[in-house]
Amino acid sequence: MKRKWLYLLLTFTLVFSVLAACSGGGNSNNSTDTGGSNTGAVNSGGSTNGTNAKEETPPADTSEQYGDTGGLQLPLVDEPTTLSWMLVSENTNLNTSLIATEIEKRTGIKLDIQAYPSSTYKDKLKVVLASGNLPDIFHGLTIAEINDMGSQDVVTPINEYIDQLPNFKKLYAEENDWVMKSYSDDKGNMYHWPIFGVNREVNHGFLYRKDVFDANGIPLWNNTDEFYEAMKKLKEIYPDSYPIASKTKEFFFRDWGYGWGVVGADYPMFYDENDKTWGLTFTQPEYKEMLDFAKKLYNEGLLDPEFITDTAASWTSKMTTANRSFVTFDWIGVLDTFHNQVKAEIPEYDLRYGNPVGPTNTIRSLPQVSVFGLTVTNNDKKEAALKLLDYLSSPSGAELVMLGVEGVSFVEGADGSISYPELADAEKVDIKLLEEKYGLWLEGMYLRADERSVYFNFTEKEQEAQDNMKDKRQPLDPVLKFTNEENTAKADLYNAIYQAGVEFSTKYILNKNHGDAEWEAWLAQAKKLGEDKYVEVYKNAQARFDGQ
Repeated sequence: MKRKWLYLLLTFTLVFSVLAACSGGGNSNNSTDTGGSNTGAVNSGGSTNGTNAKEETPPADTSEQYGDTGGLQLPLVDEPTTLSWMLVSENTNLNTSLIATEIEKRTGIKLDIQAYPSSTYKDKLKVVLASGNLPDIFHGLTIAEINDMGSQDVVTPINEYIDQLPNFKKLYAEENDWVMKSYSDDKGNMYHWPIFGVNREVNHGFLYRKDVFDANGIPLWNNTDEFYEAMKKLKEIYPDSYPIASKTKEFFFRDWGYGWGVVGADYPMFYDENDKTWGLTFTQPEYKEMLDFAKKLYNEGLLDPEFITDTAASWTSKMTTANRSFVTFDWIGVLDTFHNQVKAEIPEYDLRYGNPVGPTNTIRSLPQVSVFGLTVTNNDKKEAALKLLDYLSSPSGAELVMLGVEGVSFVEGADGSISYPELADAEKVDIKLLEEKYGLWLEGMYLRADERSVYFNFTEKEQEAQDNMKDKRQPLDPVLKFTNEENTAKADLYNAIYQAGVEFSTKYILNKNHGDAEWEAWLAQAKKLGEDKYVEVYKNAQARFDGQ
């Protein structure tokens, strides 16, 4: 193992997100045939069954017992194999959990799950990487970090085994062929395994107290002007209130910026679908319009003065106390959570998903394909590890990881509904409870969604959000691939530009004297900080993307 990547990894900043965002068009010509079979099992040393394998009777094919495996034959190995897997979980009994025992039963692969809480995982991964004793499967690095390790043969190029991985091939080389184009390294090698279909279509947005609006005859807004008039009316009726509260601190600018069409997944960079160009969010005329609107709300007492500093606890109090705040931007999960918290004191409390705010009248789109930094170490067990990830990316594997085992953990009713008999007394069956009870929904192990899962069992309020926003989602930005030099340039420019942009935006809203002169001064400052170089990086990467 080379010292270079060990040294680099100690300095890397780890990025954790299941959301990430991705989109584009692509190229599936990066795969090569390694001579393996699509359906053959591999032995514990990683070689495929074939002319060089020992003359052994292959294990009986049990695939039909477990639903749609995508073409993979089960078991995946022809002799017992143990794989180490490092992931995030508070559960310390995963090696004896339902998920581990069932994976071994189906695939022949015994798991040594090395689980660490999210609060310590980042530091533990640094130590493990520095030691050189890598687990067979792990997650938590950025694409650039993984590609750097791949260039030094530390992790496995998935594309070299793609013909043995029917689910990966179908999802990421055929149906979403842009994935290989966007996430491979400069040589076309793909080292990290994506996640498919786990994002909800609508997950965040403007929320409003419908009970308060209805009680005062205030209709739900349909545009920015109507939003402003509704806030003014609320202030008149409740003069001691601040109608709009926020807990997202500096991400206020990002969340609201979607409605002005100048925010994307690579914030503070965004792609203009009309002009087919990239730009910096903080310097767009539309962004100034958004700041001016927020400034107007602030000056008139419609926006909470603590919008940029408020804590989650303080924000929750404002949103759940009578007549303090009535509108916010947050996750749809609080629609029911807040009601349950205050129903005894405010039985009429009814928080609902509102319409977008901003001239585009659209909300953020979440990608169908995400990345989580999941990768396989380049060792003699890599083919077994890749096949296991491929199985978990099949419909059968998705069911196992998200629902468990039919007749053991869950029962499917005649109407398609899913119930958990052993959890019948639980107040709510959610993904955390399923993790604790069965080892399901492990961060770093779920690779494909089963839409029967509890995560997609929307409450009436959450389903309303999904239904009402179907035609109001923005197109996804292209997912670009950057060279090592471009990644370095981005990293050098990002912090200074981002911090300065947030600082200017905050001062612009809070200072009544700030206006056009300060905006022009900020545009000049952004140029000095390297805006043009930052945009040029994206322009060049987009040109390569379009040329493929």
